[in-house]
Amino acid sequence: MPNRFFTVLLAGALLTGSPALFAQSQSGEALPSDVDPVSFSRLAPISRDDLDEEGKRVYDMVVGDGPPPTTGPVNFSLYSPRLAEGYHIINSYLRYNGVLSARHTEVAILVAAWEIEQQYEYSAHEPAALRYGAPQAVIDTIKYDREPEGLSPEETLIINFGRQIFREHRLESELYAEAVEYFGEQGVVELATVMGDYVMAGLVLHAIDQHLPPDRPALMPPR
Repeated sequence: MPNRFFTVLLAGALLTGSPALFAQSQSGEALPSDVDPVSFSRLAPISRDDLDEEGKRVYDMVVGDGPPPTTGPVNFSLYSPRLAEGYHIINSYLRYNGVLSARHTEVAILVAAWEIEQQYEYSAHEPAALRYGAPQAVIDTIKYDREPEGLSPEETLIINFGRQIFREHRLESELYAEAVEYFGEQGVVELATVMGDYVMAGLVLHAIDQHLPPDRPALMPPR
């Protein structure tokens, strides 16, 4: 079925000459035919008016006074408001109130996004990690799959923790004990959970074929 937004957007692009209005991804390539040119995914932007009363309650909690979501996890989660509510509560706690620092949380998110090759997530959180003080050496170690050398013990641990779980589907006793030493038992649970949180969202982003908008650079190199 032709995308219901495409004709309007194409006409606007022809009138304005704005490349952002063409059905293109950040790479400049034409979007697949089942990808919406506004959301850059297979799910069109959802508005508050699209939802029932319970959905509107969740929308107000998640979006608040912010701009209506068009791309990414907030938009897709609102297709299932109860999911959006739970996701918002867990994500907000882990990022802003959890045991891990904001810097270490962002490093953990980058590890998870890199391991599942989730460009949308990675490209959103690399700048966040830098803002919260993660050194460029930490970013590059994750980005280019390097051995963690010369990094802080905590960030070396986070990288090794994530890589072992994602690649070997286990965590050695020594590495677990080291994680408990630095972050405590609660911190270990939250470290694994924040990685799992972004894997969960990342899998949905893969399923809906979420592309980067033209104004957002792709920061994760191709494999």
